[in-house]
Amino acid sequence: MKKILISILALFFILAGCTSETAQTTPLRVVAMKGPTAMGMVKMMSDESNDYDFEIVAEIDEVTARLMSGEADIAALPANVAATLYNNSEGAIKVLAINTLGVLYIVENGDSINDIQDLSSRTIYAAGKGATPEYALRYVLENSGVEDVNIEFKSEQSECVGALLNDENGVALLPEPFVTTALMANPDLRVALDLNDYYPNVVTGVLVARTSFIQENETAVQEFLSLYESSVDFVNNNLEEAADLVGQYDIVKAEVAKVALPKCHIVYIDAQAMKDKLSSYLNDLYTFNAKSIGEALPLDDFYYGA
Repeated sequence: MKKILISILALFFILAGCTSETAQTTPLRVVAMKGPTAMGMVKMMSDESNDYDFEIVAEIDEVTARLMSGEADIAALPANVAATLYNNSEGAIKVLAINTLGVLYIVENGDSINDIQDLSSRTIYAAGKGATPEYALRYVLENSGVEDVNIEFKSEQSECVGALLNDENGVALLPEPFVTTALMANPDLRVALDLNDYYPNVVTGVLVARTSFIQENETAVQEFLSLYESSVDFVNNNLEEAADLVGQYDIVKAEVAKVALPKCHIVYIDAQAMKDKLSSYLNDLYTFNAKSIGEALPLDDFYYGA
């Protein structure tokens, strides 16, 4: 009986050791959408010494689906989408850091817009209905007293670029890197307005993680954030190399990235500074349209490390 008990205990410790080793070698899974919110990751993605599984997808629904189903541990999301998921999931995610500030510009096919008031009575092509682009534009228009603007929504940014190119008097709200793509397609287009000049409080993108994953992997999260901050620093200070990596991972073409990266406002802001800036922006959205962030301001536990 004693030998049987020893054998059982030995088997238990062997299995426990295998389970622990498996848990330690399971890659941390990261998902992001093509665009500026993914660009800050490219140095990490190219570093074979870390054990991270990165996935870049085309649509925001793919990002949220993977995150909320547990197929991803960390994700890059639009700021208002992160707040909405938090509210709709009873706190199942936390925001780790701000990774992208304002990237929105008014681009025109012509030379008639030099101030926000010049948008009066114009049609603006825009994508991002129900997300940051729509709310930022409407916020700026309302606070500038511009009321008679027709916003014609398209399903994606490339459609806005197409509409702009085919309309000799066209006006579009575009984020980088689509601004650069449009200008490369038609040098006669011009950036008329930088929305950051009218609304510097915008937070476009954030990095989030599942709350349960953070609780079970605190050290891994801290290590990831440290490497992520270094990756953002590399992207902002090594334009040529970073642009080549952005192209390599099919986020946008390298030649586009070389022009667009300095205007994508990629950042790493965490802890209290992150909470201060993000909560202020979410408060603006809540005041303007509570539905934009899931009908409620996130509680303090939304902000990791603050």
